[in-house]
Amino acid sequence: MTDLTAADTPTRVFLVDDHEVVRRGLRDLIDDEPDMRVAGEASTAAQALARGPALRPDVAVLDVRLPDGDGITVCRELRSRMPCLACLMLTSFDDEDALLDAIMAGAAGYVLKQIKGSDLVSAVRTVATGQSMLDPATTARLMRSLREPEAAKPPEDERLAALSGRERSVLELIGEGLTNRQIAKRLYLSEKTVKNHISRLLGKLGVERRVQAAVIAAQAHGHEAHAHDGHEHDAEEGRREVAGGDGRT
Repeated sequence: MTDLTAADTPTRVFLVDDHEVVRRGLRDLIDDEPDMRVAGEASTAAQALARGPALRPDVAVLDVRLPDGDGITVCRELRSRMPCLACLMLTSFDDEDALLDAIMAGAAGYVLKQIKGSDLVSAVRTVATGQSMLDPATTARLMRSLREPEAAKPPEDERLAALSGRERSVLELIGEGLTNRQIAKRLYLSEKTVKNHISRLLGKLGVERRVQAAVIAAQAHGHEAHAHDGHEHDAEEGRREVAGGDGRT
């Protein structure tokens, strides 16, 4: 029996999802491929962080939502221990904040669970070679939002700039009066993760009480509403100009 060369060594894949049916389906897909195999599985963030480093996988397929945390944090932690690890985020939700957080955490790919099995296998192969595999529709929309000129954005509390996308989402829900449990349910996070986000955002905002954060959230919402009204006004002016131009021809 001859030794496998580096090129012939199957890609080792680590599966992290809290649904056994999903993990089983992924395992069947991957183990059917001659050039890859499942090195191990985990159903929680804690299991993933405990098992992952010992398994030394090439690719980790991570569910964004986990019962005791989130796959994005797991991605960041695993990559801090294994810099060469390629993380492919798998989610049921088309979430721009989660996509941006995943990119910032060093994820190589972000795909929706509605993806075809053959396309998912291709995505694993793509990230295993060091390439990026991000869902085109979601990425395109995110890139459009990032390309919006800064001048079009309304002035807002400078402290908000220090918040991450996820912390901004939590702050908005605090402003709506939601409890930690309700926020966790809305964002598909654990209550512990929500508490951690709130603790960090209070520190960044320089306030101690939740009600103070809610006031800041309300002020930020007011700025966004003002910007929306401005865009509507510009659009109406544009329609008037077009109408006027048609009338002169």
